[in-house]
Amino acid sequence: MGKLVEGVWQDIWYDTKASRGKFVREDAGFRDWIQHQPNSRFQAESGRYHLYVSLACPWAHRTLIFRTLKGLEAHIDVTVVCPDMLSEGWQMGLPEPLFGHTRLHQIYTQAKPDYTGRVTVPVLWDKKHNTIVSNESSEIIRMFNSEFNHLTDNHLDFYPEHLRGLIDEWNDYIYPNINNGVYRCGFATTQEAYEEAYDKLFEALDKVERHLATHRYLAGREITEADWRLFTTLVRFDAVYVGHFKCNKQRIADYPHLQGYLKDLYQIEGIKQTTDFYHIKRHYYFSHTGINPTQVVPKGPDLDLESPHQRAQIS
Repeated sequence: MGKLVEGVWQDIWYDTKASRGKFVREDAGFRDWIQHQPNSRFQAESGRYHLYVSLACPWAHRTLIFRTLKGLEAHIDVTVVCPDMLSEGWQMGLPEPLFGHTRLHQIYTQAKPDYTGRVTVPVLWDKKHNTIVSNESSEIIRMFNSEFNHLTDNHLDFYPEHLRGLIDEWNDYIYPNINNGVYRCGFATTQEAYEEAYDKLFEALDKVERHLATHRYLAGREITEADWRLFTTLVRFDAVYVGHFKCNKQRIADYPHLQGYLKDLYQIEGIKQTTDFYHIKRHYYFSHTGINPTQVVPKGPDLDLESPHQRAQIS
């Protein structure tokens, strides 16, 4: 993954020497908000916004899930980038529909010609002001959750007020230890940094496994934002993170409650269609040549995500 430096693309990886072998993710560079408010610069309007995603990326996957569950397909259109992320970063197989660009970094400089920072997905583009609203997935999903209800009459709420404290608590625990934890394992460049991330990852998975033994979802009986943020990591875990990122103490399939929980979420209407294992495996194994220099993509594993999950009996 490269970056832009004052608007010029450079094929630069993360400097793990400066962080003693640890992978340190950079913050998102665009953090505006769509609001259904009269004085908002970014009004919640049908057809105004375009979403750029990778089907391989768990952060982008979150936004596709919320777009589906909140019934926003007719209101927010999407460009899917190619799974390969090589010297030019994320690329489009065909020119994207707004400007005819073939590289995602061109979208960033379209918004800010002198932009400096990583070029990541998802990207939420505003066609009216010709700029990026946000490239922070955690905030995009909250916009999708609440700001377009007047267009869709879809009032599913994955961040309900009475559970926000608990949701935030789970997010704050799961993000560094599991969501980003698998990357901290896979991109570590010292044994010490890898083992520290590995131990925290499996300590966190063990904690969630114990919790799910008596709770159907993280916040109890309701599916919330916290569940979907965890789901996109769990669904990639056995296919990619176990082998490619050396997260091989246990598979999710070896945790009875996590596996059942994963199947429970995967089997919700529309979720399977947002999940593309070809893109997932192709991206990680083919793009990360520092980890997998042969670029050979494994045929397996066979994943059991559609058999009965028995989670309904847990109240």
